[in-house]
Amino acid sequence: MPENTDAPVPFKTFGRRVKEARERSGRSRPVIGGLVGRSAEWVKAIETGRLGVPRLPLLLRLADVLGVEDLADLTGDERLSAASYTKAAHSALPAVQEALTTYHFTGSDEPEDVADLRTRVQQAWTLWHGIGEHRTNVAMVLPDLLGDLQHAARVYDGVDRRRALAALAQTYHLAQLYLSFQPAPELVMLTGDRAMSAAQDADSPRAIAVAAWYMNHVFRDAGERHEARVDLAMKAADLLRPGDAPEDLARRGLLHLATALSYAKVGRKGDAERFWDQADDAAKRLGKTYAHPYLIFGRGMVDAYAITMKADLVRGSEAVDVAEKVDVTSMPSATRRSFHMIESARAYDLQREPVSVVHLLQKAYEESPETARFNLFTRSTVCELAESGPTTVRGDARVLRQKMGIPIAA
Repeated sequence: MPENTDAPVPFKTFGRRVKEARERSGRSRPVIGGLVGRSAEWVKAIETGRLGVPRLPLLLRLADVLGVEDLADLTGDERLSAASYTKAAHSALPAVQEALTTYHFTGSDEPEDVADLRTRVQQAWTLWHGIGEHRTNVAMVLPDLLGDLQHAARVYDGVDRRRALAALAQTYHLAQLYLSFQPAPELVMLTGDRAMSAAQDADSPRAIAVAAWYMNHVFRDAGERHEARVDLAMKAADLLRPGDAPEDLARRGLLHLATALSYAKVGRKGDAERFWDQADDAAKRLGKTYAHPYLIFGRGMVDAYAITMKADLVRGSEAVDVAEKVDVTSMPSATRRSFHMIESARAYDLQREPVSVVHLLQKAYEESPETARFNLFTRSTVCELAESGPTTVRGDARVLRQKMGIPIAA
């Protein structure tokens, strides 16, 4: 008899969906519980059906920690989209998307001089790290810059082509940063892959190393196993020249930092701290005042990422201890300063200190409004504290929610 293709799909409970998402992320119940401010028993109760679907703010936090883009993947309710509440589309997203998905096969114009193109790339990075609406500013130059570099890489040959390709890889990194926290995960993967391809075609170990750093972010967001992330980072690090040349030393330290963060994501404390120590050694050798021109790797960045590492390991007290000692004000990037302030807020959130959380999120917003506005932790936490936080912070959280333009959930 023919197979019945109309057989009903087995129903999955909310708890089963949460369990599957958690197992895909490679995290234990204690880790997930700690990251959402609940116990391992709470996670177990959710997964076994003893507890139902939590209220929206906590549901959003859970989806964020599990790396779930669409709440329907957890609830089964197609009307609920995590992106609707936690991800806001930037106004220039369609223009950037068009630039990334439009292919030009012909063109008779003489390509721009590679030195001039590289200067434009440096200027774009300055916009990204600068004070103000950095996403908006970068989106204004990205489409033309991508098109001109793609044209140059097609027309030039030899050394000029390799330089154009290395600059194109850098521009794809900028596009990936612009697309982060946007409701377009497929474009983040696309830009990461194109950056790596351009770096390989440029035959540049330094460009490959930077592409590996950004691909590690892509892999973590996509739930790729940590073994693949570590393998990529270490293979790229092996391509760099040994010694203390700042450009190589900074990239090697960056890849050790990527590996530390990958291990922290899956709760492997010893490995995470071992690789952080290697990144720390690179920062020491570069000197206290060194910061890479656009990667910003240096003393301040390594210290600040220790907060992220401790928070991902669900060691809230240690994360707060680090946050209290790290001074991010000297970092030459408003976006980085804002991001690390948000990570400090995440550390205090693990310790149930909402006053500190709101204070730091306010500072992060003042430092770089668009960094805070498009950050998932910031959006979900501000919503939660505005709706059900202690009375001491609820008013401030509501003001911040209004400034950030986050709609009030129904």
